[in-house]
Amino acid sequence: REEAEVRNQAENLVYSTEKVLADNGDKVSEDVKTEVNEAIAAVKTALEGEDIEAVKTSVATLNTVSQKIGEAVYAADAAAGEAGTDEAPSSPEAEDDEDIVDAEIVDEDEDESK
Repeated sequence: REEAEVRNQAENLVYSTEKVLADNGDKVSEDVKTEVNEAIAAVKTALEGEDIEAVKTSVATLNTVSQKIGEAVYAADAAAGEAGTDEAPSSPEAEDDEDIVDAEIVDEDEDESK
């Protein structure tokens, strides 16, 4: 039972890692792609054998290596976000402060019925 669970987790991790890598490949360096693909291959090879400890070890390695995908995607998104904010003009709300009126609406009929 434990072996089946470990194998299922390994297969799911391989699938999800391959999907994330395919979806975000343009944001990940070739070095990271190579390292992740090697770790995926190691898990697949371990799954072909009977050694459950080898599967666990290769899964742990893939977990560690696949975090680099997230780091690369986060860094790429942060860089894109910074580039976008540099180009943005000053906020239009700051220029239109004179037109803002702070008011409270009071329903007089409701107040009288209390």
